Amino acid sequence: MKTDTQLKADVMAELAWDAAINATGIGVMVKNGVVTLSGHLDTFAEKYAAERAARRVAGVRGIALELDVKLAAEHRRSDSEIAQAAASALRWSSLVPDEHVKVEVEDGWVTLTGEVDWGYQFTNAEQCIRPLVGVRGLTNRITIKPRASSKDIGTEITAALTRQAAREADHINIEVEGGVVTLRGKVHSLPERDAAIGAAFSARGVSRVVDKLEITG
Repeated sequence: MKTDTQLKADVMAELAWDAAINATGIGVMVKNGVVTLSGHLDTFAEKYAAERAARRVAGVRGIALELDVKLAAEHRRSDSEIAQAAASALRWSSLVPDEHVKVEVEDGWVTLTGEVDWGYQFTNAEQCIRPLVGVRGLTNRITIKPRASSKDIGTEITAALTRQAAREADHINIEVEGGVVTLRGKVHSLPERDAAIGAAFSARGVSRVVDKLEITG
């Protein structure tokens, strides 16, 4: 078990190691294994990269983001330009049915709405938007069509957890109601929790995953 001091040092080292992040603009605090990142960054993509870097560090039990995106002058774009770029990015992605996704932009903040068939389409729509110049934030309100019974969804998730995360599978309880999956139980790390949530969200018919998992490592 790492101390908070050790975790802080590891998170700072991981932020400094990632070339996509300007670590000098990020403050790191750790309390009881929960990492708080604060400061100002130049792009939304950098904010996301900082969060992912912290999640990679072994021993992190949770993350609080207090990072603001303050666009540098060369990164500023009008809402109209951002909306056009976002629509184009979605249209050129083979993983997103762009005809079912709408884009709204206000003060650099992008909101996605619409309905798709699969969780990977929901996720990839976000991935299209994050790196765009001028984006300050993202809200994904896309919904996923229910496609299977609760029993089938639960069976598929259990099988996926067994294949992908055998270490945790015996300790995770899966509840399914109307396409909403709730995961309860214990995992050993934040990456293991992310893997379990990802496996659940990839199942056919899952519209949302409620995380009730406890990190014990």
